[in-house]
This record gives sequence, structure tokens and C-alpha cells, in this order.
Amino acid sequence: MIRKAVITAAGLGTRMRNMTLIIPKALLPLIRRGETPMLIPIIDLIISRLQEVGVSKFLIVVGRNGKPLIDYLMDKLFNESLGVSLSFTFQEKPLGFGDAVLRAKDFINSEPFFVHADDGLLTEGYAEGVKLFDELRPDALLFLREVSNPSRYGVAIVRDEGYINNYRLVRVLDVEEKPRNPRSNIAISAVYIFNDKIFRGLETVKTEGELELTYGIKNVIDSGGEVYGIVLNHNSWLSVGDPESYINTINRVFNQDVKK
Repeated sequence: MIRKAVITAAGLGTRMRNMTLIIPKALLPLIRRGETPMLIPIIDLIISRLQEVGVSKFLIVVGRNGKPLIDYLMDKLFNESLGVSLSFTFQEKPLGFGDAVLRAKDFINSEPFFVHADDGLLTEGYAEGVKLFDELRPDALLFLREVSNPSRYGVAIVRDEGYINNYRLVRVLDVEEKPRNPRSNIAISAVYIFNDKIFRGLETVKTEGELELTYGIKNVIDSGGEVYGIVLNHNSWLSVGDPESYINTINRVFNQDVKK
């Protein structure tokens, strides 16, 4: 069982700047349909989805604009409407996704854990990912999907290993961050399961720019680590990361029976 998760919410949200100057990206609402439609902040949906697969301890990595998110979650915690253990840590400067994950090292304490970005949500695959990780015990499990524009994403170069619950199971041979000439059209969704080898992988990265999480994953692979992935439906990622994606996500969840 995977009991811990790290949610990275320290980005500046520059692609959604008009909104994220006022409200953190993690508090952007999606619509939950039902007898009475409700606006639900995406952070609630992320926590709920991870709770469903056994996660009970969360670390939220926040940046300089994180106070509204902290206030919101602490209010829910004090009102006992979260039902989880919650901690916070700070990323003072936007030094990259990988740098945010590194700040969770003491919280993880050698346990397997989820990493989940705050700007999206999977519509499927969480339970299958946990089952696969428990069975194979790899160093990392990536949630993947085929895309038409791989240069926008971190991508994985893979080898097919069969199927699990109708999803392609793949061995990840290499990863690249937003490559100009992609060797694959399989994008990495911003949801991962790791063991503590990812911290050593990140700590040995040499870069003068932002520390991307893909750099650490590549170091894990290059040092002989086992990294697997499951390839989900191509539209399995509900994104609030940029205006076009956010509008498309709102339309999808309102007009279709999309699980949230």
C-alpha cells in the first residue's frame, strides 16, 4: 500500500497568469455534476482520488503565493472534512518540478509515494498503478498517454511488456523533457509513483537551469533502476494548466460523464 503523496503547488502559474494572480492554480474549480452541480477546487479532487487508493498522508509543496491554498486546506482540516494528515513545505524560488519533489525527502522517509502536480487530474488508472507498483516493485511507475504534440511534454521511450487490465504495460528505457525532435509520442502525465531512489537521481543532476523531474528519472534509469509505465487513454488527463486546456476540461466534465 502507498500511504504518502506529494502534491506540488509551488509554480507561478504563468500560463494562467490573469487568474493565478488572484487564486492559486490548485484552487481553480471544476464542475461536479449531480442533482446539484457543484464547483470543486481541483486540489480537493486530487486528494480525494488519492485517498481512494489508500493515501492518507499528504505533503503540499507551496511557493510564495501559497497562503490562500494553505488557509483553504487548513480550514477543511480543522473542520474535519478532509480526513487525512496534511503537511506543508516551501519552495522559495521556482527552481523546477524536480526541486519541489526533493523537498519531500524527509517527509517520505524511504516509503513509496505518489507525486502529483496541482494542475491536472487523471480520469483513470490510479488503482491500476498502485496494483502494478505493489506487484513489480519498480523504482518508478509513470502514468503515460499518447499525444499528437509530444514536444510540449516530457516523453518516454518505451518497450512493450504486455497488458494490465487492458492498459499497455511498458518498460521505460529513457525519458526526455520537451524534446525538439521527439523519439516518442508517449507523454508523461504529471502523476508518478516512486521509491526513494528518485531523490538520489535528482541530487546527482547537474544543471544550471531548473531541475526537472525527468532529469532525475533519467538518472534512475541510467544507473540501472527499473522504471515502468502504464499507457492510459489519450484523453485521460484533465488539465487546468493553461487557458485552452482549462476551458476544454470544464466543457468535458460538464457535458460528458467524466469521472472526477
